[in-house]
Amino acid sequence: MLGELMPVGGGDPIPLLKPNLVIGRRESSDIVLRFPNVSGSHCELVLDGGYWTVRDLGSSNGIKVNGTRTTEQRLEPGDVLTVAKHQFEVVYEPAKLGATALPTSVEAVNDLFSRPLLESAGLVARRGAEPPARRSRPR
Repeated sequence: MLGELMPVGGGDPIPLLKPNLVIGRRESSDIVLRFPNVSGSHCELVLDGGYWTVRDLGSSNGIKVNGTRTTEQRLEPGDVLTVAKHQFEVVYEPAKLGATALPTSVEAVNDLFSRPLLESAGLVARRGAEPPARRSRPR
């Protein structure tokens, strides 16, 4: 299981079983919400890099995260997702789903931003480092 949607105010938790889920009123949806104010294909949950993201699929009544209307947003554990007027607490553990921790110390953050982006990504050699040997092209 990749997480759960816990109905705010009570009800059975809805397990998040796949990394891409459609929420809607249609029976073909991965998570079916049988309410007239929920669109047939209302929104989509996508797991990427250990975090869930919600994206509105052009629904009539929209989605909100923590009370703010949005069309797409990353969901943090404990966020409240509102689909039409139905609220769910998002429960999951990013670390168990492959999320990597961001640097937390001031020194680590300063080190991260002190180097060029391409160098940090390992796409170019560090300054002062020996340049990589060039490969000759076949002719």
